[in-house]
Amino acid sequence: MTDRKIIVRTTRVTILPEGEPIFGETATHIKIEDEAAGEFLEIEQQSGHVGTKDQTIQVSPDEWPVLRGAIDRMMKEITDHEQP
Repeated sequence: MTDRKIIVRTTRVTILPEGEPIFGETATHIKIEDEAAGEFLEIEQQSGHVGTKDQTIQVSPDEWPVLRGAIDRMMKEITDHEQP
């Protein structure tokens, strides 16, 4: 046996409405991926149509602050517009 420490990492989280299946189109999967150039997030949803590819975006750690800021800004636009 080696002296290397074994750890547990969470590399996938699924967000979905209670009672819905993890393979349904309302499920969003957030995964840590690494294709040998550094880790990044992959966010995926099922397409809901047979034969249609799942919808995926990839986000690197450098992109995240700008992407998060843009998403927060656009969500504020929606909530500001909806309020009377």
